[in-house]
Amino acid sequence: MLVLGLTGSIGMGKSTAVAMLRRLGLPVHDADAAVHRLMARGGTAVAAVDQAFPGVVVEGAVDRGRLGAKVLGDPAALRRLEAILHPLARASARAFLAKQARLRRPLAVLDIPLLFETGGEKICDAVVVVSAPAATQHARVMARPGMTEKRFQAILAQQMPDAEKRRRADFVVQSGLDKAHALQQLRTIVTVMKARAARGGPPLHKLFGRYS
Repeated sequence: MLVLGLTGSIGMGKSTAVAMLRRLGLPVHDADAAVHRLMARGGTAVAAVDQAFPGVVVEGAVDRGRLGAKVLGDPAALRRLEAILHPLARASARAFLAKQARLRRPLAVLDIPLLFETGGEKICDAVVVVSAPAATQHARVMARPGMTEKRFQAILAQQMPDAEKRRRADFVVQSGLDKAHALQQLRTIVTVMKARAARGGPPLHKLFGRYS
């Protein structure tokens, strides 16, 4: 089984790419959704987040708005949060990959917004970066409810620049045109990766050994 990493900065169209990959029949592990489960009522991260950031837990779940207010623009606070969440998110990804391997899937996708920032590319056999022109990105993000220019810039400051992500990528999907164009790019990538998988991919224990 081969592992395809999917990433992209805010507003680049990654969520649309995920939906397309699922339409193409690929299993996708959504790191954001995994983190949401960790911080929901009964989630394994709730107690640790509550201890590190008093006042952010409401009715047994982490209030993401309150948590965001404490970590946005505060690198030290963000590092404390990442130290709690990242190991748990990695465990979720490992469980997902183990399941897909048991099902003998030729290709599985890890959707990780901060893939390069967290070293997640180490487990991936190839990485797709979803990108769009800066003006398109800005327009998409600013159209989101509650978004401000200050918040947008703070989020960008936490992310690797798009140009660097594209430089490190094995594949770049341009989402600034239309959905049909993006879908065709993804279909080609999937075809290439499945052909690689058919020729024999790395053993699963090697994948897990690289994921630290």
